[in-house]
Amino acid sequence: MADLHFGDDKPNDIERDAVDGVVADTLGPAVVQEHERMVRGGTERRNERRHLLLPVLHALQRAAGWISPGGLNYASEQLQVPPAEAYGVATFYEMFTFTDPGHEDDVVHVCVDAACQIADSEALIARLEGEGKHVHRSPCLGQCERPIAQFIQGRGRPDRVEADSALDQFSAVPQAPASAGNGAMADGSPVRLLRRVGVVDPSSVESYIAAGGYTALAAAIERGPEAVVAEVSESGLMGRGGAAFPTGFKWKAVSEADGDTKYVVVNADESEPGTFKDRVLIENDPFAVIEAATIAGFATGATKGWIYIRGEYPLATERLRNAIAQAHTAGYLGQQINGSDFSFDIEVRRGAGAYICGEETALFNSLEGFRGEPRQKPPFPTTNGLFDRPTAINNPETLVNVLDIVTDGGAAYKAIGTEGSAGTKLFCLSGHLSKPGVYEVEFGTTLGQLLDMAGGPVGELRAIMLGGAAGSFVGADQLDLPLSFEGAREAGVSLGSGVVMAFNDTVDFGAVFTRLAEFFRNESCGQCVPCRVGTVRQHEVLLNSGGNPVNGQSELLEEIDMAMKDASICGLGHTAATAVRSGIALGLIGAQS
Repeated sequence: MADLHFGDDKPNDIERDAVDGVVADTLGPAVVQEHERMVRGGTERRNERRHLLLPVLHALQRAAGWISPGGLNYASEQLQVPPAEAYGVATFYEMFTFTDPGHEDDVVHVCVDAACQIADSEALIARLEGEGKHVHRSPCLGQCERPIAQFIQGRGRPDRVEADSALDQFSAVPQAPASAGNGAMADGSPVRLLRRVGVVDPSSVESYIAAGGYTALAAAIERGPEAVVAEVSESGLMGRGGAAFPTGFKWKAVSEADGDTKYVVVNADESEPGTFKDRVLIENDPFAVIEAATIAGFATGATKGWIYIRGEYPLATERLRNAIAQAHTAGYLGQQINGSDFSFDIEVRRGAGAYICGEETALFNSLEGFRGEPRQKPPFPTTNGLFDRPTAINNPETLVNVLDIVTDGGAAYKAIGTEGSAGTKLFCLSGHLSKPGVYEVEFGTTLGQLLDMAGGPVGELRAIMLGGAAGSFVGADQLDLPLSFEGAREAGVSLGSGVVMAFNDTVDFGAVFTRLAEFFRNESCGQCVPCRVGTVRQHEVLLNSGGNPVNGQSELLEEIDMAMKDASICGLGHTAATAVRSGIALGLIGAQS
């Protein structure tokens, strides 16, 4: 084994305290130092420390306002991570800064992706810069229902999010508070996943219990793991993060996998532009996410859960951590839950601004303290997931469905929705709509019905983006599209993460598609050549053509798309050109525009 060599740069007291605080809170004050007698056991102890790299980087950024060479060197030494690798990890993320800002003022991250772009985020940026503010142009911040979104980073102060609703003079989009629909679905029946939003106090476990919370966990423990997996399998529940993988199949595979150590991971890194449903769930109903994750642990034989949440979600993170602490106190987490032999714990881990970390294996690498690059499959997470252990990974919306499945039964759940799409779905409505927000509908509801729930379009509707930046655009003549997995497949589109973003006839679509291409260029992890080169070339074509590809450029974009789809490692490359290709097909850009 090679020795680790650290640079001469030294941390200041603030940086040292920041690193020591994270390490001591998790592992205690002892530090394992490598030397010539290092054995395999010592190597494993070092690897156990490496997963603290992301929290340590957050602590340095928050305490000092940037990650200095001295701070990074000290972090590397304490965690026994090669400094070059620590630097490679730190520079992977949007939220970390590596040059001394020279000031102690807040840095304002202003979203420039589609929902905020059409609300004229550039005008807001110009105003803030004119006021002497320090501005960073940011990818989507997950506040799409209330543009123009801002994420505020300060030195020595908690991060916070603002949606500048006072900026009506800049915004062509109606300003509205965060919304979770109106309590009813399109047919007038009551919502299911959102029924506690606005009803329970998200900071109180007593309020959650009074609303029926933790009855599903009690029922699950009474019936046993195999029965829970069987009910989830019978329900037909499929993942709500975009891949639509059968949840019961995944849980069964993990439960049957060899190994004494298994994990549950909640993927709350919803970085898809236009997506904010999981944020609304977590901010308003955090105990439901924790209860459902605990049931997943019970069903699969896991004893530890991790919630990987977007770094730009400070309120959701705070409420999750508070809910976990209260669940511990109330006996719903920890040892011998509900007086049973089942023990389970959950740890929250903040991401740091990397869209690719929504891909499950990239998320595992990020959580373990490595660059968030996707892994080759097979092996699959059900046998070789987080820390190379069997892992069940689901997003919050998927998990919250499990509560009703356990209490009401899989057959009752499967009776809702359509034959090929069981249950209800949360959709994130934004853009040129009267009442943007999160809406819940049964699968099979039409696109037009969903838009009506949000008050209908503002102005003359031109197009709708379905599924997010990795999804497709459909025209205003497709409002009868049934919102189900099979309906979307038949139409050649994807529901993705539930994005429904409306665009009226005032939109400069060339600018929108150029920004979409720039987003994928910036967010490609660069690991594989087709995606690394293809996303750059796609953006160059749109940039050089002013967003209006002509004279063979559309054919070139098609060839780039084919190459990325054929040979990219993960879904980012497979879908990086989907929206652009759909925009050309609809005539939103290109020769017909």
